[in-house]
Amino acid sequence: MASGRGSNFQAIQKEIEAGKLDAEISLLLSDRAKAPALAMAAAHGIDARALPYDKNDRAAFERAAGDLFEQAGCAYIILAGFMRILTPEFIDRFENRILNIHPSLLPSFKGLHPQQQALDAGVKFSGCTVHLVTQELDAGPILAQAVVPVLAQDDEETLSQRILEQEHRVYAEAIRVLANKEPA
Repeated sequence: MASGRGSNFQAIQKEIEAGKLDAEISLLLSDRAKAPALAMAAAHGIDARALPYDKNDRAAFERAAGDLFEQAGCAYIILAGFMRILTPEFIDRFENRILNIHPSLLPSFKGLHPQQQALDAGVKFSGCTVHLVTQELDAGPILAQAVVPVLAQDDEETLSQRILEQEHRVYAEAIRVLANKEPA
């Protein structure tokens, strides 16, 4: 699932195409019809669909999304820049099968703008975390992390870019581990 540019999707797909990740992306679903990730997925021959998101009826969106994932035979749901909080019902439906990447070293700096949170806190290191999605925001079991130093000249944009480079590496590593296991 992606809401935007699709750089994490692209990094994962690149690993698959290079034979470094034995997995298949069966479906890319976006809540935004103009998300660049949709065009990228379609260019790779992947079923790419936009599913309208109604903030007043999240349950309808998630039921439809869940049905599409089940029809596509997806073992896992990978959140790759999907900028929505999932409902408990959706999380329960795919328990232990939804992965997210967050641009901080969880459990520190949950939620929005974690890079700015890190800068404001004056930490010397930040990074990214791949975790299973649970009903508590950014609190699921940690599968992988990558550390990024916070430099004196960093602002939110420069720190975000260096963290994103590590996201592309560590997300594929976490999926590689899961691809060798059956879903719980």
